[in-house]
Amino acid sequence: MLKTHETDTSEIDTLMAGLADNARAAAGPLAVASAETKNATLEAMAKAIEASSEMILQANAIDMANGSEAGLSPAFMDRLRLDRDRVAAMADGIRAIAALKDPVGDIIAEWDRPNGLHIERVRTPLGVIGVIYESRPNVTADAGALCLKAGNAVILRGGSDSVNSSAAIHACLTEGLKAAGLPAGAIQIVPTTDRAAVGAMLSGLNGTIDVIIPRGGRGLVERVQNDARVPVFAHLEGLCHVYVDGSSDLGMAIAITVNAKMRRTGICGAAETLLIDRAATGTHLVPILQALADSGCEIRGDTDIRAAFPAATEASGADWTTEYLDTIISARLVDGIDGAISHIGHYSSNHTEAIIAQDPAAVERFFNEIDSAILLHNASTQFADGGEFGMGAEIGIATGKMHARGPVGVEQLTSFKYRVRGTGQIRP
Repeated sequence: MLKTHETDTSEIDTLMAGLADNARAAAGPLAVASAETKNATLEAMAKAIEASSEMILQANAIDMANGSEAGLSPAFMDRLRLDRDRVAAMADGIRAIAALKDPVGDIIAEWDRPNGLHIERVRTPLGVIGVIYESRPNVTADAGALCLKAGNAVILRGGSDSVNSSAAIHACLTEGLKAAGLPAGAIQIVPTTDRAAVGAMLSGLNGTIDVIIPRGGRGLVERVQNDARVPVFAHLEGLCHVYVDGSSDLGMAIAITVNAKMRRTGICGAAETLLIDRAATGTHLVPILQALADSGCEIRGDTDIRAAFPAATEASGADWTTEYLDTIISARLVDGIDGAISHIGHYSSNHTEAIIAQDPAAVERFFNEIDSAILLHNASTQFADGGEFGMGAEIGIATGKMHARGPVGVEQLTSFKYRVRGTGQIRP
């Protein structure tokens, strides 16, 4: 049973040291496990989740009741909620990961030197990964499965709000590991909600953890980025933009904008700012804003937006830097592609941006001049997702520029080494 109370520091140290020992012991066998063994393990995990669906939902009902009592926001509650479809999607996601090519041992590049040496750059597991996440219990399944596929051991630390759901899902992953003969220490969950456990993970557990991946709100990610003594794959927030160019098809622009904002408002790929080409004011502005309003979205606009669409409220300076994760969008008129690039360059969190346009020159400038991790043309920002990219699933979206960027899937959870084959060469 997970502990939800504050724990003595020495008890936390002992607990985390045990997890570290288990992870180190599991990392070796995982690194050399065959693709067939890993895939059999993933299939066993998926079957265990399906067989335990009711148990998972009962655990989630406890978390939902606690969240409601605690006054969690609707967006937060949506991220926390599980239903039969979402549980089935977790099992499907694990099977999708199993269907991916095993990245471990993949030769990324190879070449011959004039002296006859043959050099290969080969994918290898990272080792032990720490994943710290909030609210979304499905991250337990996604992270565990992705790390396993890439040959890594993982230590999971879910949020206190999803503690019961995450524990129930983790039990299914452990069942799958045992069924396939892999060590249970391959996927572990921190069995306490004490915040000191997070601090221990950020310290690296005496060199055990090779990388930390946070998935959650700004407060969590800032703490991880500030305090971690090991490398971090993370994004601080998803301040995503949709730019509607004057060349865009109106029907397409309406459909994409409404989907980008309203399909699921609580995910990091939800659009937060709408930019409309000033040249499209007479044709596109009111229909797009009216469609958003009709779908239940609050619009906060600049002076030009409010003049054309009086139902919009005034946008403050803070609105252009706010990740709402709610049924709110900020809107502004811009002077074509130049204005869009300028605004996004100033305010973006470098997560995901979309352009809706038929003008290829505008699209090329958008793609070439904006430096976000994901750029889309004539498609919703809600496609900023590893599963939608064909990666099976993702642990998160990385917006840094070192190692991993964009959806963090199995390939991003590997490093590489060089294999150099000779025939007796010595260096003069």
